[in-house]
Amino acid sequence: MFIIVATKPLNDRTRGFRFNFFGVKGLLRLRKKQSRGFSLFNRDGCMVAHHMWRLSLYVEKRRNKTTERKLSHFAG
Repeated sequence: MFIIVATKPLNDRTRGFRFNFFGVKGLLRLRKKQSRGFSLFNRDGCMVAHHMWRLSLYVEKRRNKTTERKLSHFAG
């Protein structure tokens, strides 16, 4: 079954949610006190992070969908 839009809460009791929009998986987190500054396109091995002060958006890279570290059943 192909799910177009799905969201689920985070499992670590923080504010935010996991998402799956048209096959693009990631998570959005709102921090309480710690600010990550403003930096777009922080690239890691499997995710791209966008930090906008207390809001952080993590999006899975396209090439990571075939590796063993992929986010399977992440949000639906």
